[in-house]
This record gives sequence, C-alpha cells and structure tokens, in this order.
Amino acid sequence: MKLRSSRIAASAAAAVVLAGFATACNRGSDNSSAAGDKPAIGVDLPRADSDFWNSYAQYVKKGVMDQGLNALPVSNSQGDVTKLVANVQVFQNTGAKAVVMAPQDTGAIASTLEQLAAKKIPVVSVDTRPDKGPVYMVVRADNKAYGTKACEFLGKQLGGKGTVAEFQGALDSINGRDRSEAFASCMKTGFPGIQVIELATDWKGDVASAKLQSTLAAHPDLGGIYMQAGGVFLQPTLALLQQKGLLKPAGEAGHIAIVSNDGIPQEFDAIRKGQIDATVSQPADLYAKYALYYANAAAQGKTFKAGPTDHGSTIIALPNGLEDQLPAPLVTKENVDDKSLWGNSVGK
Repeated sequence: MKLRSSRIAASAAAAVVLAGFATACNRGSDNSSAAGDKPAIGVDLPRADSDFWNSYAQYVKKGVMDQGLNALPVSNSQGDVTKLVANVQVFQNTGAKAVVMAPQDTGAIASTLEQLAAKKIPVVSVDTRPDKGPVYMVVRADNKAYGTKACEFLGKQLGGKGTVAEFQGALDSINGRDRSEAFASCMKTGFPGIQVIELATDWKGDVASAKLQSTLAAHPDLGGIYMQAGGVFLQPTLALLQQKGLLKPAGEAGHIAIVSNDGIPQEFDAIRKGQIDATVSQPADLYAKYALYYANAAAQGKTFKAGPTDHGSTIIALPNGLEDQLPAPLVTKENVDDKSLWGNSVGK
C-alpha cells in the first residue's frame, strides 16, 4: 500500500511541476522577453515515478528561468522510448534548436539521435549515455564510480565477509550496466569473501521488494544491501525491513548495512535515523543547470573539447560525442548535513 501511495504522490508532484512549466516557462516577464531572442530548447523529462527525477524537474524549471532560456513546453516520456521519440518529433515541429533528454533505454534511441543530427539539432543527454548516435554533450556522473564506492563502503562495513543483495537497475541502461559491472568487479577483487546476490529490478521498487523478500527467506543472515536508485528502492525496502523486524539502527546488532545511489532528502533522513548507512549523491541540481547550459550553447553554435572544466568536473571524449562527468560524493552520517549537498536544499 505504501509503495502505491508513494507512486501516486510522485505522479502528482510531477503533474504539478509540468503544470508549472506550462505557465512559468512561457509567460510574459523580464526573463521571457529576453528568452524570446534566444533559440528554442526542447526538454523531455524521463519519468515521474522517482523522487530523484521529480527533483531534477524542479531544478530544470528553476534553471530555465534563472538562465532566461526560451524553453518549449516540457514533455515527460515516462520511461517509454516510444513516447520519447514522439515528444522529440513535437520539438522538431515547434522549432527546437537543441534538445535535452534522458533516454532510459540507451540502445533504442540511436536512430532518433541520427535523425536529429541530420536536421542539425544537437542533443544533450542527462544521466544516461546513449550507446550509439551522435550527442553534443552527455551530462552525468561517473556511474562506475557509484558501483565502486558502494562496494568499498559495504565491503568495509561487513569486514569482507557475509552476503549482500544488489538491486540492479535496468541492464538495457548504461547506468545499470556501469553500476552493476563496477560493483561486481570491486567485490571480486577487493572482497572475495562476500557473496553478492544480484537482483534484476528494471528500476522498479515493487520488483525489488518482492525479490528482497525471497532473498531474506533464503539468506536470513543477509548483511548488506546495495540499492542502485534510492528514489525508487528506498521506501519499499525500508517498509519490508520494518515489517519483518529487521530495520535496526546502525550500530545495533542485526543491522543490515545499506548503501544507495541518488542523494534525495529521504535518503539523508534515513541516514540520520540510522536506517541506511550511505548514499552516493547524484547532482540533480547540476544535471539540470549544465544540461540547459550546454543545450543553449549548442543552439548558438558553440563547441567544447575534452579536459577540465571551470566547474570542478572533467569533459571526456566519447566515440559519439563528449561527456561532462560531474562530481558525485559519498554521503554518510559524517557529512549528511553538508549544506552544499542538493538533497539538503531542494524545495527550499
């Protein structure tokens, strides 16, 4: 019940954000007057069932206004590549000079990228790196580092022994693959005494919860959990552990060590309560800021090259474009109250 309520709340929040876009991005104001002289930018949000992506949507809305951009009405493809393709077609038909997207299936978007390139419409891809097809810039963090940081943290927490469950994201996504491969490689070389139970979830919280229940039945001594996306996995995981009497605070006997990825406020609260131990903070604020920055630059014909940036990241060369790898810090009880973390300021 709680999971279903959480999804309804997430969808409602996304609807409010999109409604805000429809008015705020195009209404008459000083910003919109200036924006009218700028090239049109199309932005597609990838999904509305994750607190992380709903936070990103808020930052996109803020970024459009702060940067005075000429944004077309924002769309949401809801994790469906067919909807994404249709939304992109609308952007083309309404004069987009650049497109921001976050394709959840990084293999199926190649032909759309080719079509946009043929029409000289550059693409900025957020968080996910398309497997093929030209991109102007990918804005994401190093997802292999996510898996490695999670492995190293859990490995030390468990003293190199025991059993860990891993909620893998969709493996048709480069993020799911990067995190899973890095976690497996790190565990194999650094902590061979830990057994990893890989649970494919397709980024779905209810699937993760059902598989965790079966895993706990088969491995009652489970010592750790790696959640590749706290935005979808946190609430159902905590609810299940609470139901089974296994949600014991960090430092207490029987505590299951949990490390997550996302950096949403709910994860920070769970760290403060000792329910989970750590998360890797994906920079939702910087994703939005620099995706819009690069889209506007692309629409104006500007170019970039590999190397360090002036905002603490590094641009690397890809076979099909460039990628700005933004920093993503590990958050634990020691630094969870750091005000520079977006999870401590979103919505404020």
